[in-house]
Amino acid sequence: MTESQREPAPRSDGGEVELALAFLDFARSSVVKKLDGLSESEARRVVLPTGTSLPRLVRHLTDGERYWFGVVLRGVGEEPDWEAARAASDAQPVADLVAGYEAAITASNDAVREAGDPAAVSAGRVDGETRTVRWILAHMTSETARHAGHADVVRELTDGVTGR
Repeated sequence: MTESQREPAPRSDGGEVELALAFLDFARSSVVKKLDGLSESEARRVVLPTGTSLPRLVRHLTDGERYWFGVVLRGVGEEPDWEAARAASDAQPVADLVAGYEAAITASNDAVREAGDPAAVSAGRVDGETRTVRWILAHMTSETARHAGHADVVRELTDGVTGR
């Protein structure tokens, strides 16, 4: 099978924050790319027994961005209702979900750059403890990469398109 969506991993090896954001942005773009060329109905196709769909993955990651970089890092907003958001994604147009994800990404990257130092601690707490910018970046990169893998499988089962 030909990989029609393949892109190289980041080659940047700058400062710690820029390097971390480059790899996180790579994983983020891998998720969004899985929607390229699909109709609304193709994008919503459920091919896994869990009910996972590309729009649900995008919405989950959007809420994750807002939670970890907004609520935890900046200390603004509230934790999302994860189940309600999952159901809400079924009613939102895919283009709106992608636009929301891209806006959340921009806000997240701004929050990281504003914090500046990877060792800076979060304004919000998780399980009663603060987290460093470094920890939040590592967590979101692993979470996004994991869901990008799910998106790869969903897209391949939808129409055979592969690549990262």
